[in-house]
Amino acid sequence: MDRVQEIIRFQKMTPVPLAPRVVAGLINLRGQIVTALDIRYRLDLGEAEEGAERTNVVTITEDGQAVSLLVDEIGDVVEVGAASREPPPPTLRGAARLLIKEVHKMEERLLLVLDPEMTIDVGDFELEAASAN
Repeated sequence: MDRVQEIIRFQKMTPVPLAPRVVAGLINLRGQIVTALDIRYRLDLGEAEEGAERTNVVTITEDGQAVSLLVDEIGDVVEVGAASREPPPPTLRGAARLLIKEVHKMEERLLLVLDPEMTIDVGDFELEAASAN
């Protein structure tokens, strides 16, 4: 994602009452209040293991707002070319179908590229929360 502003250690969060589960809370990033989204919930992976060290990846949206993505770990930064790019397979279901923008064949694994705007759009989670009540 070319809009990553910074990667920071886990920050203490203030919970947001009645927010969808994907909203982990709010963090204070040098005086700026930033919404933190838990990518595990966004991808329907459930809760992280208890005691797991998480990381905040602060990204900038198209309209210039900061959003923190709470992730399990950060890997290497890699450059990928168009030759390795493929569309996501049509058999994907659920959140993965909406969020995975492209797939790159790496030497020993596949690299899944998320659509940044869809990843931070919690509108559908708000609808799910409302329909669950």
